Amino acid sequence: METTTIDTRAWIERFIAEVERRGAELTELDRRAGDGDYGTNLGSAVRRATANLEAADADTPGAVFTAVANAFLNTGGTSGPLFGMWFREFAKALGPEVTTGALSEAARNAVAVVQRLGKAEVGHKTMVDAMAPAARALSEAAERDADVATALREAAAAAHEGAASTEDLLARRGRASYVGEHARGVVDPGALTVAWFFDAATG
Repeated sequence: METTTIDTRAWIERFIAEVERRGAELTELDRRAGDGDYGTNLGSAVRRATANLEAADADTPGAVFTAVANAFLNTGGTSGPLFGMWFREFAKALGPEVTTGALSEAARNAVAVVQRLGKAEVGHKTMVDAMAPAARALSEAAERDADVATALREAAAAAHEGAASTEDLLARRGRASYVGEHARGVVDPGALTVAWFFDAATG
């Protein structure tokens, strides 16, 4: 089963809508565990992504993700550029159609880039705690030749489980690492954003 360009754009539009609808939740989480600007920065990124998509002739899934990547790369803070690099790997790996194998490759490469740049590992209470499980779920789906819809549902479930796991962690990377125990009990907003991204893929 393949996902068309129209489906890819709809995926991104659903993700943007979710961020705009629930951005205040991200701001509150970041206020409790960081400097409180995450939700604002993410909101700016998705508005820029909307503008990029409207201006560009995004006629392939890769072009759709390029528009999103560029929007995030031009956003302030630390998370924006990291998400930008993450999305860029999806843009590189996805061709005319989105296949489970291509998604697996994209997610695997994307996690590697974010970990290299952010120096974060699973358990550090960052976006990686959701990205890595989602990538692993996509890899396992590709190995058994699962269809795209199934693969993305499994990635979403894995991302949510990973995001939830950050609540009780002591942060070792990112702004939350500066506040120590005060961040324990708070879900990492970057990890939650990753879970929303994969949720949006499932419609």
